[in-house]
Amino acid sequence: MASYRLDEQIGFLLRKAHQRHRSIFSQGIGVKLAPTQFAVLARLRDDGPTSQNELGRRTAMDSATTAGVIDRLVRRRLLAITTSPHDDRLSIVDLTAAGRALIDELIPRAAQISAATVAGLSAAEVTTLLGLLGRIADAEGEAS
Repeated sequence: MASYRLDEQIGFLLRKAHQRHRSIFSQGIGVKLAPTQFAVLARLRDDGPTSQNELGRRTAMDSATTAGVIDRLVRRRLLAITTSPHDDRLSIVDLTAAGRALIDELIPRAAQISAATVAGLSAAEVTTLLGLLGRIADAEGEAS
């Protein structure tokens, strides 16, 4: 029988790291906002108005999750949805003034949250970790 130690498995360690980060995020963000909601606000801040489908791709969320996140943020008046002037079938999502003010306020906290998540690692280790995680994330669909 092959040796299999749960504590040495990538999925287990990623889940534990993710749980740690979510705990740091919820304590440090200072407002009732899920990480997926923050990601949508931050992506729109960085990229500007975009279609709902493209926003989902750019935030690594499936269409159902994206729709739910957007709906909650629209109800909070942080996002607005308009129809594309070029295609009536296309919904364009953008920050409202309140959404822009909130994300601008939260970005410094998010940077502190990221730093707290990797506290204890050297700058070189953080660079290596982020590079490796990026490679894993970008390898979607590739055979090993």
